[in-house]
Formats: sequence, C-alpha cells, structure tokens
Amino acid sequence: MDGEEILVFDIVIKNGRVVDGCGNTWFRADVAIENGKIVKIGGMIIDAYKVIDANEMIVAPGIVDLHEHSDTAILANPKAESAIRQGITTIVNGNCGSSAAPLTNQSMELMKARFQRHIAKPDWITYGEYLNKLEERGCAVNVAGLVGHHTVRMAVMGMDARDPTTKELEAMKRLVAQSLEEGAFGLSTGLESAPGGNSKTEEIIELAKIVARYPGALYVTHMRGRDERALNAVREGIEIGEKAGIPVHFSHHPTRYPFQGRMSELLKLHEDARERGVDVTFDVYISNFNMSSFGAMVPLDLHEGGQKKFIERLRNPDVRKRIKEYKNPEVKLFRDGKWDRILLGDNTKNKDFAGMNLAEVAKIKGYSDPWDMLMDMMIEEGEDGRLSFYCDVKTDEDISTALRHPTSMAVGSDVTALAPYGVLASTHPHPIAYGNYPQLFRKYVREMRVLTLEEAIRKVSSFPAQRMNLWDRGLIREGMWADLMIFDKNRIQDKSTFKEPHKYPEGIDYVIVNGKVVIEKGEHTGSLPGKILRPIYCKS
Repeated sequence: MDGEEILVFDIVIKNGRVVDGCGNTWFRADVAIENGKIVKIGGMIIDAYKVIDANEMIVAPGIVDLHEHSDTAILANPKAESAIRQGITTIVNGNCGSSAAPLTNQSMELMKARFQRHIAKPDWITYGEYLNKLEERGCAVNVAGLVGHHTVRMAVMGMDARDPTTKELEAMKRLVAQSLEEGAFGLSTGLESAPGGNSKTEEIIELAKIVARYPGALYVTHMRGRDERALNAVREGIEIGEKAGIPVHFSHHPTRYPFQGRMSELLKLHEDARERGVDVTFDVYISNFNMSSFGAMVPLDLHEGGQKKFIERLRNPDVRKRIKEYKNPEVKLFRDGKWDRILLGDNTKNKDFAGMNLAEVAKIKGYSDPWDMLMDMMIEEGEDGRLSFYCDVKTDEDISTALRHPTSMAVGSDVTALAPYGVLASTHPHPIAYGNYPQLFRKYVREMRVLTLEEAIRKVSSFPAQRMNLWDRGLIREGMWADLMIFDKNRIQDKSTFKEPHKYPEGIDYVIVNGKVVIEKGEHTGSLPGKILRPIYCKS
C-alpha cells in the first residue's frame, strides 16, 4: 500500500454476516482484500476487481486444523481437495509422533511403505529440506508442522524396543533441535504405538527440554492411553510439560470405551495443571468412531525390526496366542467381542469388505474367531500393506463435554487430505477425512446446539492459530492474512459415509487462502496460494 490510497481492491466480499473468530456475535460488513491481506472492513466498499456477493451467508476465518497427517499426501496432490472443501485454510502436520523428516537411510527403509502410498521415494533428509520440497511443489492450503518422536527415534534407533543409550539420546536431541531451527513448531509424540510407545517418560522430558529452548514451541501428544489408562496418560503429559517448562497440547480427546462418561475427570486434571501455571490445551475428535490399526492391537515389541519381521512373527502359533491374550486396553472393544461395533477400514487386499463390521466379514469369510481372520488379513497385506479399523467407542455426551470446555479447540481431524481421484482415491478413509468440520457445524451447532456458531468458529480459527503462535491468521481483522470461508449455516453438512467415504461436503461456497480464491461456488479453482509457515525462531 505504501501510504497511497487504494482505489480498486483485489477482492471485496459484500452482503455477508461476518463472524470474526473472536466469539463475538455476527455483524454485517463488507470485507476488502488487497495483496493477500484484509485491508478494510466496513460498509459500502464498492471498487474491486472481483466482487463476491455472500448473500447473507457466513463470512468466517478459514479453519486451522491442528491435527493432520497430510505430510506426503500434499506432495501427491497439492490441491488438498478434501481439506480445502471443508473450509480448512491451514493444516498442521507431523502429529502423533510421525513426521516426514528428519530421515536416515535406516528410517527411510522402515518408513518405505508409508512413503510409497503417495510418492516414489523421499528426496529429502532434513526437516528443512522437506519444507523446501513442499514450497517448491506448492499447495492450496497453508502448512505448518511438528517434528515427530517416532521419526526421530527411528532415525537413531530403528524400531528397537528399549531405552536409548546416552549417545543415542544425544543424537535424538540434536535432530529435534535441528528440525526446530529448520521450521518445526514443536515436538509430537505417539505413545500408544511403536516405536515411541517403547519410550519412558524421562526420555520424552529430555527431548521436551530441548523444545523449551525455542520461544513458543510446544509439546503435542497422542497420549499413552484414552481408555482406563487415560488419567495416568494425562498426568504423564502434564508432567512432561511441567518439568520441561513448555506448553502441552493433547491430541484427539475425548476418552473412549470403556472409559466413557468420565471426561470430566480428565478435564479436572487439565484445570488443576493450569492453576499451577502449566499451559495445557486439547483438540477434540468429534466422531463416535475412533480410528485404529492392527499394529496398535499387539504388543509393541512385535514391531522390532520393522514391518517385514512383524509379518513373519504373525505366522508363529505362539505369537498368535500371545496376541489373542494381550491385555492392552487399546483392544478392549476387540477383547470383549464387540465385533459388530468395529468396521473394517483402509486395506489393500480386502477392499470389498471396507465399511462392513467385523462380525459380518468373519461370517462371510468363514472364520469362527475374528482374531484369526485379522491376523491372516494382516499377513495377506504383507510388509507394504495396511489394515485399519473404525471403532464405535465414543459418546455424544463425552464429545459435547469436551467441546464445551474452555481449553478445547480445533476439532482436530486426524486425517490425510484426500481426493476422489488419482492416487489419493485408493484408500478407504474414515468419513471425517471429507466431512469433519461440516459435521461439527451440522451436528454440534445446528442440531444439538452444543456450541453457538460463533463459539464453534472461534474454536476452529483464532484459538488454534493462537496455540500455534500464528498471530497474523485466524481472525477477520484489518492487516491479517485473508484466509476466509463463506458458507450457508443452514446448508453446511457432511456427505461422506463409511460405505462411500469419498464425498465432498455441501454448503461451503467460497474458500480464500492468502487473498486468492481456491473454492469458488463450491468448485476448486486449481489455485495453489498456500504458504509453508515457519516459527519465529526458524533459522532457515
């Protein structure tokens, strides 16, 4: 602008009901955009190269999805179709301990199957090189990321189920520090699965102390249990943050079967920690059906040596007996024989059964014991395969309790950006991959009235932006980046189902990223205006 009056703006949005992201009630105003930013909010802004008539629809900040796993998917398809069509304008990758970098030859081989789902082979090693690759490729949405504990541990220790040596721990510390300096916003852990689940609390505290050296960096955890282990798991996460002196963010609350109805006990731990000065927050997983995988159903040490060794072990009768007798609460729904409440999810060899419950699948395939069926199916998948499930383990009451809590935010989707075409259409995803945020507005705002529209928008925009220290996004304010969505509050809804998951939502007419229209009248324009976001301490 350089002090000169702008006579013609790039875009003006007219006749909309503005919900600014602060939780304030809506108000009528026009919004003008110039050079990627919001430059004027008010009435009767006329001159613009492009005028969008919002026609009484909601004009809101774009959604900041704190919990994504699109690390390599956006390299396969940078249009981020299933994300941007929900109104998501910023995604945070590297969650649950799993990031695309840093790598070593050892970890690259162990992660081969994951990479091959989307790309031939990674051509980066460091976290900075990975971000540079994203920047070169371009993306429809803004991307921020965390460095994953799984990834760091594999780079140094492979899949070993043991404590690190002093030398190995120092190597992990160096990789965490390097990744933060190259653009990671913090450290994530995935403590219910291998290899991170093999670590003791002390190991995580030592790594978190490295994170604490970087202003604003945070610790994000998929905690060690969300069932009867949940209270101790929350205590562990808080202890890590308290002893390391950094903010703690818990991924995908609330609790699940058989810990249902006890969400308030977890929240009391959060509240007590905040009273002591620990900066604790969490995001909410709003589907009643949790995502899991066969690998999470078994003792963690069976993963030593990687997927090939794991598959070999499944052929051993003693190992199969051990798996059936395994008392890990993660498999409580399986252990209790609730097979009709468990749906077969993504897989490569039994795709025709995806979306069916395991009781039905076992009957069709002629198995009297579904455990034997699952182990045989995993063997059939092989070292490059996958076998996931969608488990009916959460209640509307617990989800509502979590959503209402003042420290909850973001409704983290826990998915990968997909598309109903190309390589990203080859999976059978959870429906929330396409409909997470529309489900929030349909079910928990419009139908159940758990949140007001204004509060729901705050929890998916300014609050998660604040958590990530993205102070120039998440609000409709003059000077902020123009990440916006325009939607019909009475028409917005999810269309994806477990049987037909690859369906876009309805009711979101426009999505704007950095002042560029990406979704126009419900269709993708092909524009890739997203930015790779880096923290203030980044040296790259």
